[in-house]
Amino acid sequence: MNKSDSAIKEKKGAERREWICLSALLVCSVMGFLAFLSLGSVHVGIGELFASIGRKDSTDIAVRVIYDIRLPRALAGFFLGGALALAGYLMQTFFHNPLAGPFVLGISSGAKLLVALTLVFGLGRGLLLNSWMLVLAAFLGALLSMWIVMIFAGRVSEMSTLIVCGVMIGYICSALTDLIVAFADDADIVNLHNWSKGSFSGIGWPQVRVFVPLVLLSAVAVFYLSKPIGAYLCGQEYADSVGVNVKVLRILFVLLSCFLSGAVVAFAGPVSFVGIAVPFLIRTLLRSERPLAVIPGCFLGGGLVCLLCDLTARCVFAPMELSISTVTAFFGAPVVLVMLTAGKGGKGR
Repeated sequence: MNKSDSAIKEKKGAERREWICLSALLVCSVMGFLAFLSLGSVHVGIGELFASIGRKDSTDIAVRVIYDIRLPRALAGFFLGGALALAGYLMQTFFHNPLAGPFVLGISSGAKLLVALTLVFGLGRGLLLNSWMLVLAAFLGALLSMWIVMIFAGRVSEMSTLIVCGVMIGYICSALTDLIVAFADDADIVNLHNWSKGSFSGIGWPQVRVFVPLVLLSAVAVFYLSKPIGAYLCGQEYADSVGVNVKVLRILFVLLSCFLSGAVVAFAGPVSFVGIAVPFLIRTLLRSERPLAVIPGCFLGGGLVCLLCDLTARCVFAPMELSISTVTAFFGAPVVLVMLTAGKGGKGR
């Protein structure tokens, strides 16, 4: 067997492994989704769960719990978790460092700040706010924070310094948000406290009808960029040589990552560590950097992780419920420590 045949065989083997891993992630996601619908203070057996399909107008308590509470929340966990992982992947690709992510760089905190300001201003004046306005506010807040981070990126030579700058930006935005929430008088505004800590609870069908198509369209756009991203990962000179407009691609990285992370913040508040940990775990699982495999893997992995973390948040100490970021921190922080000790953090941009 010559080198060419060996390389082709190795490539086919790698692609087969990628599709096996992606199929396993899909199966695990379906199982996690069913477990989320089944488990809780009102236990619903799998048989009863399937029997309830198509009975959304039923007055049965189990059916009402599934359709009115758990199904919208499960969809939020899966789609927003996938969006967060994709946003993290785009930022890591943009900065050429696996420690970059919406939460660490302060992007989520900037989105949270502008959403809180929008809610306080709107509710305090009796304005009727809808999901689209919150998404827009979150996107602009994320974009503003990203712009500040990029200013620092042009002034520092070490990625570790940029990460510290992002963390500081996040602390400032979070402090301002806490002040806004703390001094709010209206009872509805005070309830922003739970949202500001991160939570999928309270999400209903009106919100689902907004974020599902938005996240799906954004995910398709990211997947469409798989080939340009693959060229970009090989270096700017190679990307230029194959006709990739690197400047436009970087702008798309910024816009899509801010939009995806902003959508998460608008509906669930800030969710920590998922954007960093999931892309790293997916690349490790696939043993590949190929965007055609990593991008769908990140979406499935992010959705699965957030589903399981949210299930843990609402069930472990029931009836008390933890914030989603509390659970994701337990999951994600050890992964980041492993990345650092294994030398995956990197120093360059």
